[in-house]
Amino acid sequence: MSDCLFCKIVAGEIPSLKIWEDEDVFVFLDIHPLRKWHCLIIPKVHYQDIFDIDETLVQKIMLTAKRLAPGMKRILWASGVNLVNASGKDAEQSVFHFHLHLVPRYENDWLHMNDRWQTKVQNYTTDELQKIADDLKAL
Repeated sequence: MSDCLFCKIVAGEIPSLKIWEDEDVFVFLDIHPLRKWHCLIIPKVHYQDIFDIDETLVQKIMLTAKRLAPGMKRILWASGVNLVNASGKDAEQSVFHFHLHLVPRYENDWLHMNDRWQTKVQNYTTDELQKIADDLKAL
């Protein structure tokens, strides 16, 4: 896609700090990282979001994250990682080319001080949760 920032990065039209690539996947450092080694894993071919991307590519992207995460733990002494994907404007997707953030995490890091999802949970009864589960199973 000619106006896509990430497509331009893959094509070499915009410089990036490439970490790794193969025929389908491209990994580079985020230029506005949350932590040291925060990187983005993207498909080389343009797909807008999770609703659009080829299933096989999602698998390759997750396997790439699986390969990189242990290095973050070993080399950076990270105690965990976040794998983050936002798909769609209302999910706060900012670049409309599928991407997975891989962010190393540490005990008591400053990211924990932000407004966390756990503070926004909704409470449902067991019956309501069962209905939701049944609806999702029917998809």
